[in-house]
Amino acid sequence: MWNRVFAAVLLGSLIGPAAAPDRMKAFNDAKFGMFIHWGPYSLATVEASWPIMRPGNWGISEPDYRALPQRFNPMKYDPKAWVRLAKSAGQRYMVFTSKHHDGFCMFDSQYTNYKITKTPYGKDIVSQLAEAARTESMPLGFYYSPPDMDHPGFRDTTKPSSTNFEGEPARPEWPLYLEYMDLQLRELLTRYGNVFVIWFDGLSNQQKYAGARFHELIRRLQPATLINNRIGLTGDFVTPEQRLPNGIPRKGAVVGNVDPNDRGVLAAAPQPEEFQPWETCMTINNTWAYNKNDPKYKSKTQLIRALIDAASKGGNFLLNVGPAPDGTIQPEFEERLLAIGEWLKRNGESIYGTTYGPLQSIPFGRMTAKGKTLYLHVFEMPKDQIELDGLAGRVASVKLLDGGAAVHFTQAGHKLRVPTAGIRTDPEATVLALTMR
Repeated sequence: MWNRVFAAVLLGSLIGPAAAPDRMKAFNDAKFGMFIHWGPYSLATVEASWPIMRPGNWGISEPDYRALPQRFNPMKYDPKAWVRLAKSAGQRYMVFTSKHHDGFCMFDSQYTNYKITKTPYGKDIVSQLAEAARTESMPLGFYYSPPDMDHPGFRDTTKPSSTNFEGEPARPEWPLYLEYMDLQLRELLTRYGNVFVIWFDGLSNQQKYAGARFHELIRRLQPATLINNRIGLTGDFVTPEQRLPNGIPRKGAVVGNVDPNDRGVLAAAPQPEEFQPWETCMTINNTWAYNKNDPKYKSKTQLIRALIDAASKGGNFLLNVGPAPDGTIQPEFEERLLAIGEWLKRNGESIYGTTYGPLQSIPFGRMTAKGKTLYLHVFEMPKDQIELDGLAGRVASVKLLDGGAAVHFTQAGHKLRVPTAGIRTDPEATVLALTMR
């Protein structure tokens, strides 16, 4: 019996979420999460890792970047405050950067000295965050970078990172690096309680990381842990980055990390068995890490509508914050997160636990679905009436979700008309709940 169960779990890791639907329910229902990019690089107000991989106008050299941990001492770090902020924002899970491409570990790994416990701060950041998340019943996952600029098995570290940051799998040291990954993933999966997701970020040629090996390891140590698609296998969900896909991803679709030319997405609602779970990750300004020089903040309206757009296509919205060097989250981020949370208090029923709506080409808004209820999110209220064409079924009632007021409507065949006079509008998105017979 055990062998059959293990085989099923392993098969699920290799062919994707259809083999293990129970692992996906919490993810698909959550819809909204917090991504956190944080490390010594916040001291230099630069992006994580890229200043040493693609040197340019970052204002920091590779030696100076590598020396940042010697000054990293975030004495205002309060993991409980982070978790409570995520909860107030309506976020249902968190993903923290345990190790970025530079190789610096924000946990007390036994297998490197390039880590948080060798800084002036001296304490395990991940351990504290895991404890706070556990106390607040917040699912926590870990971003873990397969690229590692610090490990001599990954690349010849006598050379600048910019010359070989993609890794050198042809060198005889490469198996030693894969073993290092194995050991560190075991640490993350056995020290810090339940892990919601292992979020890989493998850059190019991800097959070199022997993804099946690490899928099997994760499934064996924590069968419920989700795995994204950035280690050479599709995993449980795909991850467009800094954008929303052009349509609903279906199984086998090519949904690139940053390339907007999605192939295999569907403009119409697919059958449930065709659907490919997905999650987009996005920043509030234009950078992942703390950057005091980047004031290009997305508005609360943009962010709320991005969350709605993701949910309307069946996806999740992983919104990033880059904490400051002292461990605090800047007020511009807090303000927007709390505004999203206020909107969700009134309208969360239309997001949490929903899936893609049956109508996908609504010019003035988006639609989600849950059971017999369709949620119409109106971004720009039509002047006289809302018209929806293509509904398969009869509508029993229409109500304003915020407040519950009944709304008049008429239906002729597949066409629904809702007069807009008297509907109280929400500047971010007005939500109408359509209950089907």
